[in-house]
Amino acid sequence: MTTALTTLAKHLGVVQTVGTLENVALTRATADSRRVEPGDLYCCIVGSSADGHNFAQEAVALGASALLVDHPLDLVVPQLIVDRTAMRRAMALAAQFLQGSPATALTMCGVTGTNGKTTVTQMLGAIMRVAGKQVTVIGTLTGARTTPEAPELAEYFGDARDEAKAISEVGLVAMEVSSHALALHRVDGVVFDLALFTNLSHDHLDFHGSMEEYFAAKAQLFTADRAKRAVIFVDDAYGARLADAVEIPVVRVSMDLAEQIDLGLTGTWFTWRGVRVNVPMPGLVNVANALMALEAAVALLVKPDVCASGIGAMTLVPGRLERVTGSGGSQATVFVDYAHTPAGLKTVLTDVRNLMSGSGALHVVFGCGGDRDRDKRGLMGEIAGQLADVVVVTSDNPRSEDPSAIADSIVAGVNSADQSKVAVELDRRQAIFTAIKNARAQDVVVIAGKGHESAQVIGTATTEFDDAAVAREAFASLRGEA
Repeated sequence: MTTALTTLAKHLGVVQTVGTLENVALTRATADSRRVEPGDLYCCIVGSSADGHNFAQEAVALGASALLVDHPLDLVVPQLIVDRTAMRRAMALAAQFLQGSPATALTMCGVTGTNGKTTVTQMLGAIMRVAGKQVTVIGTLTGARTTPEAPELAEYFGDARDEAKAISEVGLVAMEVSSHALALHRVDGVVFDLALFTNLSHDHLDFHGSMEEYFAAKAQLFTADRAKRAVIFVDDAYGARLADAVEIPVVRVSMDLAEQIDLGLTGTWFTWRGVRVNVPMPGLVNVANALMALEAAVALLVKPDVCASGIGAMTLVPGRLERVTGSGGSQATVFVDYAHTPAGLKTVLTDVRNLMSGSGALHVVFGCGGDRDRDKRGLMGEIAGQLADVVVVTSDNPRSEDPSAIADSIVAGVNSADQSKVAVELDRRQAIFTAIKNARAQDVVVIAGKGHESAQVIGTATTEFDDAAVAREAFASLRGEA
């Protein structure tokens, strides 16, 4: 669809412009000058490493019909001028408007929290598909960002609306909403039918500065102008605090809703609302995740038995307590998990320990990302030392940092009594091979931190690397096949 630039300017409340706005038609917004097509509004966003204004001339050459800027540019093209602090919000509102405000034609479910967002969205999506809905899931598994930038997000919504409309349905979007997305206005202009909160723990403090600021960013999703109803996990201290503070209707979710819980290495079973639920993923953490998805689906008027069928029919979520197996011989049990925060690592190791036989040893292989929150490194070292029997500290995505310095920070957090458990192997492939080779049949190896990720970033180089694939290579090597 096309929109007149004058109409968009009025919608955004823009009062300062450059050039003639009349008879200019726009089709979409973008902040990526490389993606500009004729009819686009190019948004000159100032990021952490680049200023979009510097690429405006390139965008115009590619056919941009207008620019969103924070100061006039010496270019012969219509320009909408807004204050720099309002640029990201203006881009988000423009992107949604140019797509015809597609979120208003969809059932919108947004999931936020430190851990569990990906699993809960996947679970909710599985339930709603079984309930007969046209479902779009957006998050960590679907793109480079947990929550895409506003223009890309608007295109996702537009596609979801059009696909559902083609079969005379109202589509449903289950999406992860990160704290970065809320702070950077990526979901501005979107009203969610349901906003879900899983938990909050130490992460991203390099960006937010403090836990209070981090919580405040998450809490933005639960205001009346952003969401109609909330589903909140109140066993989490921040969740309980949020549930008491919000002014929209709240569904309170607690582990008390699950009865007769049975845990296994291949799955979890419990009774909820009188229905037996089978989650094809291990761990108490996935009981909590399932309860969030189940209660959200009930809030969307899905019957409990249908909800349970949806959970049972879901496919495994890559890199979330994903069990990796090899064929032949007596082998240790290996799990790959995305746990990259102190709370996430503690939860996974605790859950796995509870699933193990008494004679087995728990091994963990993990590192911490470079150029990210440094305060959590020692905390994760301390947790690994306390909860695992064997700890192999390795590289995650060191980026521009020295991998050995990151490892030193992790090891420094390990209590002196646990230091003997710890080895450092910076080559992640070798670390995984070593852990699996040294583990006995009754042992469990947890490879944590990267989960579903299929690449490793060292310096400026990005190379293919998949923890699960490497674990399978290690199994094959033990059998003499590689």
